[in-house]
Amino acid sequence: MATVHLRIGDLVWGKLGRYPPWPGKVVSPPKDLKKPRGKKCHFVKFFGTEDHAWIKVEQLKPYHPHKEEMIKINKGKRFQQAVDAVEDFLKKKEKQGGKEQPVQDDDPHFHHFLLSQTEKPASSMEPISKRLKIVEEDTRSTSIQAADSTAINGSITPTDKRIGFLGLGLMGSGIVSNLLKMGHVVTVWNRTVEKCDLFIQEGARLGRTPAEVVSMCDITFSCVSDPKAARDLVLGPSGVLQGIRPGKCYVEMSTVDPETITELSQVISSRGGRFLEAPVAGSQQVSNEGMLVILAAGDRTVYEDCSSCFQAMGKTSFFLARMMLILNMVQGSFMATGQSQHTFLDILSQGQMASTFVDQKCQNILQGNFKPDYYLKHIQKDLRLAISMGDTANHPTPMAAAANEVYKRAKALDQSDNDMSAVYRAYIH
Repeated sequence: MATVHLRIGDLVWGKLGRYPPWPGKVVSPPKDLKKPRGKKCHFVKFFGTEDHAWIKVEQLKPYHPHKEEMIKINKGKRFQQAVDAVEDFLKKKEKQGGKEQPVQDDDPHFHHFLLSQTEKPASSMEPISKRLKIVEEDTRSTSIQAADSTAINGSITPTDKRIGFLGLGLMGSGIVSNLLKMGHVVTVWNRTVEKCDLFIQEGARLGRTPAEVVSMCDITFSCVSDPKAARDLVLGPSGVLQGIRPGKCYVEMSTVDPETITELSQVISSRGGRFLEAPVAGSQQVSNEGMLVILAAGDRTVYEDCSSCFQAMGKTSFFLARMMLILNMVQGSFMATGQSQHTFLDILSQGQMASTFVDQKCQNILQGNFKPDYYLKHIQKDLRLAISMGDTANHPTPMAAAANEVYKRAKALDQSDNDMSAVYRAYIH
């Protein structure tokens, strides 16, 4: 975007990281919210959401000259609601005296029109905030920074294929939210139907059964908890297999054992369907931020057809052999190391062993905060599957086997539904 000269009160299109341009207004920031150093930027409040951010001037365009262009390239219910909110805001200003006056951050009329066109406040889904790192001051003022500093410039062009998604758990919810945000047409299904409501409000369609979703869509993704759930979804009553027809694509994103993948691939292919294994590396937070790593194997043409979907949900994707169990085996074994609390955490936070993942888990342990970002029961399941895969290949996995026993101990202590970092409690009981 070309640099423009703007002032307080101007309506703009603001682009943040990899997300599409969004209508907003240049406003005065809270007095105690400092401007980022070394960056020429303006503070923007976005219509149709509760989001606000410092946006670089090169990522801003004046609203009116680029309105038609933006409406053509951006889709989605939330986006249209934001544009409608801008137009209503302009009409009200015109009735109040014609020329629009600069608006301050605390102007109640401006805040009213930020949210007037949404069915629910943005906090119910937080389509931008959930994908960004949010830094909050004690004054409750917020500055939003792009979660991915190396994000692709320019909007993702969504595929014209109809997308289905089965499973709206910790990972699936973030994935679907990102698919919708980037303009994909998505039909959702979840065993607990109430979890679909928020996504329907964001423009998703509802499928009554897995079979119906597959029959309605060109590409259907699945992300569930374990091999049994993955098999039941495909082979059970009103399951995926009943909706598969020649050319239909099915993408299994659950982390399951090789035997399950082989079985699902065979039954999908037997109906003329196309199959891709594409488990993801990451956590709930990473999923919300659209920063997952996708590790795909199977039908290369399906992988290519999923390109815009993978761009929306992840920072990168790979087409390779089965790596997900190996990665989770390493992470799970790493967290199950038995040392005194402070010694262990000091070691992990130093030098080449330091990472965002390790730092987050260390903080969880120190604060005693085990709200699930990746369920302990799921990492134990992945360890068990990795050990089984090692047995099949006659490859020893002594560290994974030892770690698995520690996680089993943690599960016996009722830590299954806590974060994987709660494995630490296996050592203090």
